Amino acid sequence: MLEKEIHEKVKTGTTTLGIICKGAVVLAAERKATMGYLVASQKAKKILQIDEHMAMTIAGVVGDAQALDRYIKAELKLYKLQEERRISVKAAATLIANILYSRRFYPYIVQLVVAGYDKEPRLFTLSPDGSVMEENFFSTGSGSPIALGVLEDQFKEGMELEAAKKIAARAVRAATKRDIASGGSGIDIVVLDSRGFHKVPEEEVKKLTAG
Repeated sequence: MLEKEIHEKVKTGTTTLGIICKGAVVLAAERKATMGYLVASQKAKKILQIDEHMAMTIAGVVGDAQALDRYIKAELKLYKLQEERRISVKAAATLIANILYSRRFYPYIVQLVVAGYDKEPRLFTLSPDGSVMEENFFSTGSGSPIALGVLEDQFKEGMELEAAKKIAARAVRAATKRDIASGGSGIDIVVLDSRGFHKVPEEEVKKLTAG
């Protein structure tokens, strides 16, 4: 029963996604935050930078996501101080999965996409029970079935960055058109590559969604 309740809450409002492409990983999300039938915000931030080379997308309860974000950032800073190097994306995903698993009986109601670039682009999906899976692309939130349909149809392994950004924009835009809980004032797109974390400028996002 608890697993069903968690699943339903995680689905409530949001469309986020991640795509692996040649030399980078692209994350995208819309901005609407909901409280039942009330639109709580049109400018919610759903892509959070957790290190210079990593970010995560959040779906689920906002308070849980924000608390988890603070927890993760603190752990990554401690790792860097102790080891004198930044953590790998895979190790960070495993750490976050362990945090989620430790709280599985009183869980953070979130579904995460954790992505970054160390020697290559990596993308992991995590659920409230602590399960973690590596994917080439994935989507979370109530609009994810619509976004995944676009991704399944258009994703190609080894695709170029510009193509990945366009598909990400198209997938999130499709979800905002058909999912009542997705939308807001626009779409955020982030690229993680060998140079680190880069947010795609608003004007470029508008061109991508217009196409």
